[in-house]
Amino acid sequence: MANYMDLIASQKNTKGGIIEAFHAIQKEYNYIPREALTAAAKAFGMSEAKAYGVATFYSYLSVEKRGKYIIRMCESAPCHVAGADEVIKAIEKYLGIKTGETTADGKYTLELTECIGQCQATPVITVNSEPIFNVSPEKIPEILSAYK
Repeated sequence: MANYMDLIASQKNTKGGIIEAFHAIQKEYNYIPREALTAAAKAFGMSEAKAYGVATFYSYLSVEKRGKYIIRMCESAPCHVAGADEVIKAIEKYLGIKTGETTADGKYTLELTECIGQCQATPVITVNSEPIFNVSPEKIPEILSAYK
C-alpha cells in the first residue's frame, strides 16, 4: 500500500493537485484518512477546513472509512422506473446493512449515486466503479457473492 505522503507529493505541482491527490489516496485506501487530509492541507498551503471542503464536495470522495467493495446504486429516474428501489432493498437484505452503511466485516459499503450514464441497461449498480447492468433483486446474491 502506497504511503499517502508519497501520493500527495506526486501531485504537488499539478494544477488541481489536491483533488488528484485525494483521488490517489482514495484509490489506495478506499477513503481519505484524517491524517492524509491534514497532510494534504499543509502540502497545498490551505486550511484543513478548506481541504475538508474539497474532499467532501465531490460525491465520489469520502472521508469516512468504507468497505473494500463500494457498491453504488444509481438513483436516476430511468433506474428508479426500472426497479432500483427493489434492488436496493435486496442489497440491504443480502448484506444486512442500510444505504450509507458498511458491513461489520469491513467488506462492503452501500451508497447511492447520480446517473452513471448507462441508461440503456437499467437498473445499474457499480462495484468499485465497475458497472453491472440490468440488475434485478434476484441477481443480487450471485452478483455480490462474486466479491467474497
